[in-house]
Amino acid sequence: MSTLLVLGGARSGKSRFAENWVAAQGTCFAYIATAQALDEEMAQRIERHRADRGDAWQTLEAPMDLAGSIADAGGNSDAILVDCLTLWLSNWILAEKHPPVSELVEAVIVCPRPIALVANEVGLGIVPDNALARRFRDEAGRLNQAVAAAVEQVVLMVAGLPVEVKN
Repeated sequence: MSTLLVLGGARSGKSRFAENWVAAQGTCFAYIATAQALDEEMAQRIERHRADRGDAWQTLEAPMDLAGSIADAGGNSDAILVDCLTLWLSNWILAEKHPPVSELVEAVIVCPRPIALVANEVGLGIVPDNALARRFRDEAGRLNQAVAAAVEQVVLMVAGLPVEVKN
């Protein structure tokens, strides 16, 4: 089955690239959202993204149980989009729990449908000045490495342009 990880910075075009890739896989799609509407701005952002996707997309909210949601979505859609791993990691860190990365990787490997996963590349900037931010940066890097090793294709988005990293 086709598996894709799309990495990039903020506003790099990673979500749009992943959505287009998933949309090319069939006619009905699962969108697994990891974001939580913890404030009004985020609630509006989530609603805007949901409206932009249209009726072909079934949205599943999975702020924590991403592996379970991938398994649940696998039989009901032509392809799956997970957006995004970085917010999923944030949810685990803010809950002061260790994220089940190996469970996530296994769910991706056994997923019966094409799946695209989106994640931020946060390790290209300066070293953060506090322990929480450094932990987040380090865990995000390890998460991205684990998922990249498990998928067939990795694309890095830079200024809206896809750069093939693994194929």
